[in-house]
Amino acid sequence: MSLFERYLSLWVALCIVVGIGFGHLFPVAFEVIAGLEIANFNLVVAGLIWLMIIPMLLRVDFGALHSLRQHWRGIGVTLVVNWAIKPFSMALLGTFFLGYLFAPMLPEGASSSYIAGLILLAAAPCTAMVFVWSNLVEGEPNYTLSQVALNDLIMVFAFAPLVGLLLGVASITVPWNTLALSVGLYIVVPVVISQLLRRALLRGGEKRLQHFLSAIGPISLASLLLTLVLLFGFQGEQIVRQPLVIALIAVPILFQVYLNAGIAYWLSRRFGVAWCVAGPSALIGASNFFELAVAAAISLFGLSSGAALATVVGVLVEVPVMLSIVTFVKRTRPWYEKGISA
Repeated sequence: MSLFERYLSLWVALCIVVGIGFGHLFPVAFEVIAGLEIANFNLVVAGLIWLMIIPMLLRVDFGALHSLRQHWRGIGVTLVVNWAIKPFSMALLGTFFLGYLFAPMLPEGASSSYIAGLILLAAAPCTAMVFVWSNLVEGEPNYTLSQVALNDLIMVFAFAPLVGLLLGVASITVPWNTLALSVGLYIVVPVVISQLLRRALLRGGEKRLQHFLSAIGPISLASLLLTLVLLFGFQGEQIVRQPLVIALIAVPILFQVYLNAGIAYWLSRRFGVAWCVAGPSALIGASNFFELAVAAAISLFGLSSGAALATVVGVLVEVPVMLSIVTFVKRTRPWYEKGISA
């Protein structure tokens, strides 16, 4: 993990401060940016999202899907957690905490928007950062690559129906046209572009691809941070008035991450999955493709929406929470391996 990635939460916190400050100092500039829209898609944010997502998808090799049979139990555990447990558990936790328990402490009428953001966050399994987490727990690289490739393939077809279902259950109006267009712009098109570019780069060898990835890595992170500055520029007034909102939104996210990591790790042990697969399985089961969630929230509900704010809180807690899971998985390795060898 690079120094920049290790302290991502710090940079996000700084973006909050900078975004709020800029929002107060240059309100006209932010109004101009907000007005640059076509069919509910902000052109500036859309460009930044592409710069975030495409470099990450370049790391995914869909050719790795042929190795699924080698790790079918680990793949099965992660698929169940990612697609049958995580989105639904987040919807339930979000509704419980933000819709009921914390509702009196939140801005009036804002709970449903925050819950929508949490649903978007949980409906897309993580792509890029998973490779970092897997490396930190000495995970099986072929399993990690094949699992990420499979999740991305499923996401192309399942993201919109799953989000639509859960938003409907949460009694939130689903703008289906915008949702379908979001899937096309932020999943299908980036996947196609990244895979075509990957093939072109690999003609010059693996070394050329890795060199290109190293060169554009900072662009992806810088785009994420600039997007956050814009988001908090629009959200600044609300946050200054009620900073407690961010802490309250973080509560269901933390519950959901640890819950799903624990389920994936326990199921892996229960079914005799090797520790080198169980570690990344727990991390893939817990983490989220927050770049896509941010993009979808902005497209569906707007830059200044509670949904967009909720997805940004997911970015804020991602690194420290995932590092704590990495530590737990490594420290419990003797316990885990004793269980599967018994």
